[in-house]
Amino acid sequence: MAAALFLFALLPLSPITRSWAAETSPATNAVSKPVTIPFEVRRGHVMVPAMMDATNKLSLLLDTGYGMTMLHSDHVVAAGLKRSGRSVTIVGIAGEEQAGVYEGPSFNFQGLTWTPRRIAAFPPDNQPRPRRRDGVLGSGFFRRFVVEINSARKLLTLQEPETFKHSGDVEILPLTFKSSTPTIETTVKLPGGKEIQATFEIDTGCDGALCLGSHFVKEHGLAEGAGSDGSRVGVGGGTRVREGHLPQLRMGKLIVEKPAANLFLEGSPVDAPLAGHIGWELLKEFRVIFDYSRKQMILERRP
Repeated sequence: MAAALFLFALLPLSPITRSWAAETSPATNAVSKPVTIPFEVRRGHVMVPAMMDATNKLSLLLDTGYGMTMLHSDHVVAAGLKRSGRSVTIVGIAGEEQAGVYEGPSFNFQGLTWTPRRIAAFPPDNQPRPRRRDGVLGSGFFRRFVVEINSARKLLTLQEPETFKHSGDVEILPLTFKSSTPTIETTVKLPGGKEIQATFEIDTGCDGALCLGSHFVKEHGLAEGAGSDGSRVGVGGGTRVREGHLPQLRMGKLIVEKPAANLFLEGSPVDAPLAGHIGWELLKEFRVIFDYSRKQMILERRP
């Protein structure tokens, strides 16, 4: 049984899931108090410490762009996880990779446990990159908890959706979902001053600020007069990009002046009509709260 898991990796080991129903899991804890976990930022990625089955210490990438939580095959083998019989197809820039689906292990975050019903893993002989992480926390993790990321203090806070309350001078942005990936509506100011409405995916697993698809770049002539050319590498190959900036991005009442942007000259991190995605380099300027239960993202500017 195979399902399509469309994935476009903008950076080494930073893929985006583009079509897969998020894994679901029961509530394994009913905690009333938030749990706060120190995290580290490694090459622009939020890496969360966790224990698996009480014995194996892991470092997991926090990624809203992933439709399934994934583990490196070494951990799947060591834990003796049972194969579900399913497989998923990872579709990248220039090719495909197959990943197996397994029954989910138990993860422990500072005493708070979570057991996804299923996780994915590449076969041991088909790992697309040398390992720089143990796995990825995907959409099921965000559906289970309200997840707060405080980049200034490098703290991750997990709360029960039923007891969560926000405070402070915050901007609440409605979330919609393209499969399992959250999107928001924004206002983009183009070179020349014209303002347009644009929908972006939210991808905490990308270390860039904005990544704009080639269809959006071409439609609005954004590559003309932009900076130097570069590339992004992912599953199946790479693609050409050009470094640039947008004059302004507005998310609700929050205004970001001259955000950096990777302008895709070919390919795209998203399908039209989406403009692109918003990555960690931009999100880290805020205290960010993902509340999937209420379909909202809450932003508060860092002091």
